[in-house]
Amino acid sequence: MNSHYILQWLPSYLVPFVSLSYPTPPPVNPDSFHHSAYYKTGVLDGCLIITCIAVMAVLRDIVRIFVMEPFARTGNKNDLINGNGHAVHANGDSKPKSVMSARDARKIHRSVLRFAEQGWSAIYYTLQWSFGFYVHRNLPTQALNPTELWSNYPHIPLAGPLKFYYLTQTAFYIHQVLILNAEARRKDHVQMMTHHVLTIFLMVMSYFCNFTRIGCLIMVLMDWNDIFLPVAKMFRYIGLYTLCDITFTWFLISWFVARHVLFVIVIKSAWFDGPRLISVGWVPELGHYYSERTYNTFVYLLVALQVIQIVWFSMICRIAWRVISGQGASDDRSDDER
Repeated sequence: MNSHYILQWLPSYLVPFVSLSYPTPPPVNPDSFHHSAYYKTGVLDGCLIITCIAVMAVLRDIVRIFVMEPFARTGNKNDLINGNGHAVHANGDSKPKSVMSARDARKIHRSVLRFAEQGWSAIYYTLQWSFGFYVHRNLPTQALNPTELWSNYPHIPLAGPLKFYYLTQTAFYIHQVLILNAEARRKDHVQMMTHHVLTIFLMVMSYFCNFTRIGCLIMVLMDWNDIFLPVAKMFRYIGLYTLCDITFTWFLISWFVARHVLFVIVIKSAWFDGPRLISVGWVPELGHYYSERTYNTFVYLLVALQVIQIVWFSMICRIAWRVISGQGASDDRSDDER
């Protein structure tokens, strides 16, 4: 059955929760997504964000409880118990052990929970980065030459895939804020909360001020290296320390390139190219939301985001030093052992 007819069966007040709102005719000569439906932006887009948050919460629990936790328990069992039923330690030694201690049981339980949480993160970032990369590839923008982020501003209306990508990403970060406040606090709780709040504000601001192209590019850059950290942690929690160190090294390299090279190029372009290439000022009725005050706020928040990432990178470098010195990778940002 066509989705259009399915929506007709729903009460009108539910339609914004399950579909993109504000459909509009496509531009005469679109420079991207030539065969997609196009949409305007508006407050009803928040309805779909609410649905996405609920769906993510359900999917997260399904993946954790029914996929990752059973797999992690198998992995921990194989790591701690050998074929003869003897406990196997990190140094490869074993000794008879008929009953697992309460301390070991708690340790395994923590590892299982953390493995499951990182498994969900790895799956989400892989899927969402792939979708974001698809959106980015269909836009006339380049990370190394980002002037097209500002040319022909404002870039409205929005193609369906771009709008859906933006709304799902916003939903994810709101969902992350809820999780941060619901679960045990980590060492970097303040930095994480500040990062997520800044990100949400930037996404909402860029969405309604029609700076979505820079938003898409930044999200693709950020999500790329976020795939590898949870994978490295998963290897660590099931005792695959060599794979953990290799994956973490790749994460370190990808973080530096994406967040401290390419992202800085984008910030530089926002600082210098934006004011030079955006010729029209504040004309909201035409979708122009450029003014010196709003634009400077936008750029300063990007700089603040970079400062937070520099703090995180210093933590990552400390972990990298432990890898180089043979101590193995462990995450300084994780919560303390209890």
